[in-house]
Amino acid sequence: MKEKAFDIITLENHQTKDIADNHINGNLTVIWRDWDDILPTSPKMIYITSVHSEEIKGPHVHELRTSYFVCIEGKVAFVIQDDEGHYHEIIGDSQNPTMIVVPNKIASAHINLHSKTSKILVLADIAWKPNDNEMKNIKFENYDWNKWKSEN
Repeated sequence: MKEKAFDIITLENHQTKDIADNHINGNLTVIWRDWDDILPTSPKMIYITSVHSEEIKGPHVHELRTSYFVCIEGKVAFVIQDDEGHYHEIIGDSQNPTMIVVPNKIASAHINLHSKTSKILVLADIAWKPNDNEMKNIKFENYDWNKWKSEN
């Protein structure tokens, strides 16, 4: 991990082509390969979470787990509070794929900036178990949540 509270990784993106006439029919974004060394350890859990339009998930902090977030549909603002109390805002969207790395003990929230439900692919270095009490809900007391209302 780099010497900051979080990291942003630009993901590898490739156009895909039709097998009949070779026209571009979509794209492929590499999230994780076991040989890339993008992540310090192999994921132990992979899931998709959704955030409805104009909704906020979090803020919360994972005591043990490091999470890797990729917005795969829509547009999301990731708000991260570093250990000095400073807020960082990173926009993730499906058109410009990046991976947002939030280490354990660093608080974050996700705000949907899209008019429809946004989806986030999450990789985690520790798998969630019922009643593990590893996540703590917190408040960003002095954060201006209303600034995102005009984005939709």
